Amino acid sequence: MTSFVTPANLSRRGLNAESTADASSLVLAGCGACTAAPAADTKEKTKVTFCLDYTPNTNHTGIYVAQHEGYFDEEGLEVSIVQPAEDTAETMIGSGQAQLGVSYQDYIANVLSNSPDLPVTAVAAILQHNTSGIMSRKEDAITSAKGMEDHVYATWDMPIEQATIKDVVEADGGDYSKVRMVPYAVNDEIAGLRANMFDTVWVYEGWAVQNAAVQGYDVNYFSFIDMDEVFDFYTPVIAANPEFASKNPDVVKAFLRAVRRGYEYAVKDPDSAADLLCAEVPELDAALVRQSQSYLKDQYVADAASWGVIDKARWARYFQWLNDNGLVANKIDVDAGWTADYLEA
Repeated sequence: MTSFVTPANLSRRGLNAESTADASSLVLAGCGACTAAPAADTKEKTKVTFCLDYTPNTNHTGIYVAQHEGYFDEEGLEVSIVQPAEDTAETMIGSGQAQLGVSYQDYIANVLSNSPDLPVTAVAAILQHNTSGIMSRKEDAITSAKGMEDHVYATWDMPIEQATIKDVVEADGGDYSKVRMVPYAVNDEIAGLRANMFDTVWVYEGWAVQNAAVQGYDVNYFSFIDMDEVFDFYTPVIAANPEFASKNPDVVKAFLRAVRRGYEYAVKDPDSAADLLCAEVPELDAALVRQSQSYLKDQYVADAASWGVIDKARWARYFQWLNDNGLVANKIDVDAGWTADYLEA
């Protein structure tokens, strides 16, 4: 990929949250961060900077629940949640500006291939399966990848993205050359569809499709994992700076314990978790957050033994596909880029 991390892929990086925060204000100080520690706890907290992939949304609920409910505090951590401004989360993590953050398996592949000196390692899966796919107007009757022929697709102009579209269109018997492309240039896919800016767009079901439901806008949607299991890669993940993690394993383990509790809370009580996310980030659309949270409650753990688990074979299968199709500048070790060392059973 020329560059996975470009301003044009904001939707991909953050579910295209409609509400955007002021990029000049990196730190989002939550209520949990403002809560005084118990009087008996006089130990100094370990400070950790956690970088989001984009603006806050329901992919991040467990993190904000852990902040709001004091789970980080109980683990002896003082966590600053920040958003990337000019740099990406991968750059922030790899350079040590943030110790942990949100990334994606395909972005980590790009780092491994192109920037091996910028270390980023996945330490937990936020969602167990790839919940992304193609959304279009209901009236256009585009119900499979072949239907993208002779229609306009909003692209982030990323090689792996376009290779994926080519793969699924041709596998469905379509002609990829007939898919017309325009740059992705919206903050709300529904608005883009309404305005006929494009006909099809790659979205996350947990946000854009739920946004369509909240707005009462009829859409068609088909998912990548229903077309080919190779596309069931890990997106998003919690990533760490591996040097920091190796020197501070107990800190990373503590962070993941707290975050795991946050996501388990969201699974058990999605409405309450949605309320806590909105309390931490009041600019979010509460109706959309609730709708999205209801969907994601079944995606955080899904069929895994517990939250955060990364399956070695599934991780390797996607990296092998990238290698086989020449989609990385330099071939990558299919088992690289992740570790289970810090996620406790």
